[in-house]
Amino acid sequence: MLALSVASASLPVVGKHLEPFGAMAAMGVWGFRHLPEFVTASAKSWVAPGNGDLRKAEREQTTAAAQAGLRGVVPATDLAIDWPAPDSMPPLWHTMEYRRDVYRTSVRYGDDPAQLLDVWRPENLPAQPAPVLLFVPGGAWVHGGRMLQGYALLSHLARQGWVCLSIDYRVAPHHRWPQHLSDVKAAIAWARANVDKFGGDRHFVAVAGCSAGGHLAALAGLTPNQPDLQGDLPDGSDTSVDAVIGIYGRYDWEDRSTEERARFVDFLERVVVGRTIDRHPEIYRQASPIAQVHPDAPPFLVVHGTGDSVIPVAQARSFVDRLKAVSRSAVGYIELPGAGHAFDMTDGARTGAMSTAIGLFLNHIHRNRAIDHTKAVI
Repeated sequence: MLALSVASASLPVVGKHLEPFGAMAAMGVWGFRHLPEFVTASAKSWVAPGNGDLRKAEREQTTAAAQAGLRGVVPATDLAIDWPAPDSMPPLWHTMEYRRDVYRTSVRYGDDPAQLLDVWRPENLPAQPAPVLLFVPGGAWVHGGRMLQGYALLSHLARQGWVCLSIDYRVAPHHRWPQHLSDVKAAIAWARANVDKFGGDRHFVAVAGCSAGGHLAALAGLTPNQPDLQGDLPDGSDTSVDAVIGIYGRYDWEDRSTEERARFVDFLERVVVGRTIDRHPEIYRQASPIAQVHPDAPPFLVVHGTGDSVIPVAQARSFVDRLKAVSRSAVGYIELPGAGHAFDMTDGARTGAMSTAIGLFLNHIHRNRAIDHTKAVI
């Protein structure tokens, strides 16, 4: 089905309209590999005796976990605030409220029809340019749509005076790797060159992402201006970023040490990359953020839940350990007890605190960058 859908999408005139069937087939392959484990883990969580009390206790630890993850990275005075109370409703319930902070929709950042972004910002900005966050949605590299993803975070930052850009990007199976990353870099380059038209500061652009978007955000942050990953961007395009936020991301494309990781690499081979890791190990190494960590990496904040059955928390821990051992920049890590995949769309008890924590981290990095710039000018 996957091969037929890809072939049919290349037909003239009608091919473009058949691309969604390829994405559906690809998502089916992903679901076949991950859904049974996800359902089993969820059922155990809800049915096992005493788990209701455990889930409640884990949610109550959210603010403490956020503060612990930022301690030593963000000043203690920044953490001494009134943190948001848990919300009994899932964040998706507040979609229309969040959408009020969208300033402009479907702005083109490239020539392809899929290269679109939404601009989130307050109606009135201060006179000085606002810091910028570019958000990369998830979707297992076969879905790259900006709808519904990251809304709580984008709304929170927009109300704090940030300009946020939420992007669409091209996905497998019709667009093989590294087209996903090339599109993210094209959006960063667009922001560096054009975000001032929306009140943003071209000299401070951070990137964040969830799940597959977390992988893309981390890899973009670690490979600035790398020629073989710039796609069709003109020479001199700036794809560097000033900070990275990875939220339940996948950071290793090489490791096949567990059954879950072996299934994941098989999915990459069949659907996303179209080449095997045994014959093309260099592709998978170059696509692994954990293998691209270097001393000049930008500041990182990684957020992951211990209850994630799609991307186990061990992957985040390994990535953070590697960052802390090598990078000269700040590295924060927030591990949320019991939180599952996509908690920021489904779990109101955690989402407010996470948006607040990410805002504190980004505001701190932005302040430090402004201070460094002032010193350099003087």
